[in-house]
Amino acid sequence: MAEKDLSIILVHGAWGDGSHWRHVIPLLHKAGYKVRAAQNPLTSLEDDINKTKDLIDNQDGKVLLVGHSYGGAVITGAGLHEKVAGLVYIAAFAPDKGDSLGGIFSRREQPPGGASIYPDEKGVLWIRYDEFHTNFCADVPEEDALVMSLSQKAINGRCFGDATGEPAWKTKPSWYQVSDQDRMIPPVTQQEMADHIGAKKIIHLDASHASLASQAKAVAGLILEAAKAV
Repeated sequence: MAEKDLSIILVHGAWGDGSHWRHVIPLLHKAGYKVRAAQNPLTSLEDDINKTKDLIDNQDGKVLLVGHSYGGAVITGAGLHEKVAGLVYIAAFAPDKGDSLGGIFSRREQPPGGASIYPDEKGVLWIRYDEFHTNFCADVPEEDALVMSLSQKAINGRCFGDATGEPAWKTKPSWYQVSDQDRMIPPVTQQEMADHIGAKKIIHLDASHASLASQAKAVAGLILEAAKAV
């Protein structure tokens, strides 16, 4: 199958890396799209936006950005790039200008998974290894959850305090997937953000925060729908 004139860039969230998309990537590749997964440093929102922009620069033609969790904040900034044609949020933050992720969290009671997050002496945030499966990815097999937990990529605490600049969703079409069993970002908060950005389509999955791992087919389906639209 000839490769389509659109690149799909997948942006991971906190406590993960590009491999969190491992079940989604083959489905998008099979559909004929050029797929790339970012490997962001999780050191600051600006750093991660710039790293994603570097990957966008390396693509020919239009780009569809897909962000999971914290990756939603990243694509909200990186999506201003002229090559970006659309944005897909997967159980993700979709902040407005001036928002911080910590500020979004403070709008309501802390989700259950929040109690599993702890800082080390350098201000880097981790999820307790023995609570990772329950709170981050309850609906994935135990063995997969073990690997995700033990290989988690910690995030600098400042990423949750950094303010968002002008959001790309104001000028680029967006799509949103809400995880109804999410213990990291409250589903009601996800729905509020999806409504606020005027997402062209919102889907709900009976999934944990790690819907990209547990329901890859449905997640890929939404991404492919967005890819065809742009």
